[in-house]
Amino acid sequence: MNKRKKGRYYEGVALKYLEEMGLTFLERNVMGTQGEIDLIFMEGDTIIFVEVKYRSTGSYGYGAEAVNRRKAERIYLTALEYIERKKLFGLEVRFDLVSFLGEELEWTRNIIWGDSFGF
Repeated sequence: MNKRKKGRYYEGVALKYLEEMGLTFLERNVMGTQGEIDLIFMEGDTIIFVEVKYRSTGSYGYGAEAVNRRKAERIYLTALEYIERKKLFGLEVRFDLVSFLGEELEWTRNIIWGDSFGF
């Protein structure tokens, strides 16, 4: 399976898992001028932007390590564009990560805090 197909497959696994956890799916692979957001969900009055990362082994680091300052800033700015485009003002916002190490899934909530990046 090539990298793109593998990424799409694990996004699908993450989507199904988060729906099973009670989140309401909105969109997938949303593009903005700064980058892409893998998955977008709602939970109550909170919009959740989800980054999905897959690693077959820990040899090259773990999924959470791939969300560095630059990646976090791109996700954040793309989320702002999405909120403005969809006029979703007044909602709480959260940034989550679903990472895979092989077939093991880990869901990390609140991976990005705007204040910590100077946004």
